[in-house]
Amino acid sequence: MELYKNYVGFGVAGNFALHLEQAGEIEDFKKVITEDPNGPKGMFPFYVPNREGYLGVYPLSCDTIVLPKEECNVQIEPEVGLICEITYDSSGKVTHIIPKQFGAYNDCSLRKEGVPKISLKKNWGPFSKGIASTLFPIDRFVEGGVMDSYRIASFLKRDGLTMRYGEDVELKGYRYFYEKLTQWMVQQLNTQEDIGPLESIGEYLKKAQFPTQAIVSIGATRYTHFGETTFLKEGDEIVVVVYDNALYCGNQILMMVNRGDLNVPGASALIQKVVREKDV
Repeated sequence: MELYKNYVGFGVAGNFALHLEQAGEIEDFKKVITEDPNGPKGMFPFYVPNREGYLGVYPLSCDTIVLPKEECNVQIEPEVGLICEITYDSSGKVTHIIPKQFGAYNDCSLRKEGVPKISLKKNWGPFSKGIASTLFPIDRFVEGGVMDSYRIASFLKRDGLTMRYGEDVELKGYRYFYEKLTQWMVQQLNTQEDIGPLESIGEYLKKAQFPTQAIVSIGATRYTHFGETTFLKEGDEIVVVVYDNALYCGNQILMMVNRGDLNVPGASALIQKVVREKDV
């Protein structure tokens, strides 16, 4: 799946209450001072096209997660992914981020202590991230638009059982959403400094020659107790679903996940098999 190979990839850290605490990452951000103590902590890169090094490796897949060669814990991060346009002024400053599509996304992450930058936990090679092949157009990224009625749920299928991995939550439960989120992202892209686990992401845009298309994952939701304490292993199946709550309730989605029947209107489903590198 190389549809987004020329898109820059960024994620938002700390945009859902308690996720950083559950992921064991809250201490990483103790040096990061934000204007809003309840807002997201910052943005991080996970893919920069035409770049050398780990961030230049295209990580996205719609059906597979490859576990890293090293032995370490790997966790699903169920999120909403936005396909966006970026505009710049004549000096190279970002002026607008315009979300065009949305859908299910897995910001799959390593859980390692002592890693200096959050981006080092995000891209360990091909097939280390996930985005659904079915995305929805965004009519307007404001309250009253199409996304108002959508929710996100996630599951892990293992040994014949389906378990809820993340809480089933409405998209409007994000700390920053709609205009508040896009305005904040523009500010971060223009001003975020290299501090603690964060990086000067505007420099990545400059070195990538100001890409005009981006994938932005807007933050992982809270885990269930099972999700918080369970890490991926070979043979697992990951399911992240962004669904229209006007059409389905959570129990209906769970039954559809059990049946493997998620190719339905109003659902963006990401289904990924977890494998070792030798199996790809």
